[in-house]
Amino acid sequence: ENTRVRKKQTKMEKIEHKMVNVNGLNMHIAELGQGSTILFIHGFPELWYSWRHQMVYLAERGYRAVAPDLRGYGDTTGAPLNDPSKFSIFHLVGDLVALLEAIAPNEEKVFVVAHDWGAIIAWHLCLFRPDKVKALVNLSVHFPRRNPKMNTVEGLKAIYGEDHYISRFQVPGEIEAEFAPIGAKSVLKKILTYRDTAPLYFPKGSGLDALPDAPAALSSWLSEEELDYYANKYEQTGFTGAVNYYRAFPINWELTAPWTGAQVKVPTKFIVGEFDLVYHIPGVKEYIHNGGFKKDVPLLEEVVVLEGAAHFVNQERPHEINKHIYDFIQ
Repeated sequence: ENTRVRKKQTKMEKIEHKMVNVNGLNMHIAELGQGSTILFIHGFPELWYSWRHQMVYLAERGYRAVAPDLRGYGDTTGAPLNDPSKFSIFHLVGDLVALLEAIAPNEEKVFVVAHDWGAIIAWHLCLFRPDKVKALVNLSVHFPRRNPKMNTVEGLKAIYGEDHYISRFQVPGEIEAEFAPIGAKSVLKKILTYRDTAPLYFPKGSGLDALPDAPAALSSWLSEEELDYYANKYEQTGFTGAVNYYRAFPINWELTAPWTGAQVKVPTKFIVGEFDLVYHIPGVKEYIHNGGFKKDVPLLEEVVVLEGAAHFVNQERPHEINKHIYDFIQ
């Protein structure tokens, strides 16, 4: 077991880190391997580091794995944290289009693998610039079909009420002030090891106490050392950049009106954990399995529900996810 861990660490050490100027940001990227580029897009509350297992596996199989820290995250700098409107889906997709131009100017299209918020960005990258994407593997978050009658935040508030995490994330500075005394490490541990199919609630004033503590055995995929990697970065950056993505939901809804009813026309594989809280939002299973999803994403080739897995599937079940990605893109 220790030898395997050591081998893994040695491979991880080969990952190169670079800073790239894109779209007004100084973007940090991690990169490993040579060959066709695979762009890995992380979610909340994560970093490039969420893809460590996939990067090593796919680089060994002849691909070039590239994983940025997204706008407002980790070692990427230059985003105006005090202005959530600068975190719109157009900024986020724009960052990636500029990144591809900078790092893969000779590749017309690349493979994209994304999770959680990264998946939302990837769906929109495929909507806005299908000419950039060879094939897409999206994890956890299905295609967010736009409801012309109600924005995302109002829609979730109608289902879950004011204490739902997305509602609680809306007021600038509020959730950050509640997280501050708890500390980045405790916040991240609670969220990253969350395995409940019930939605995340942060009732005002109770901090993270509303979240159950994860039994030690269930978070075996996240070592103390790995948790520290995340915690150290978030202690430096705070949570504002990450939470601003949620604050931009209303402006995204307004500005994406022209894409109401638009289809994603990129070959796609979708993977979700059986216990992923997103999979358990009312109506989502029906949408995924009863034809709605396939209607919006006509080139959806496969839907995989990973038994026993929760939200952070790429880290919790890396071997299966690695194989699913490789089988689809090769």
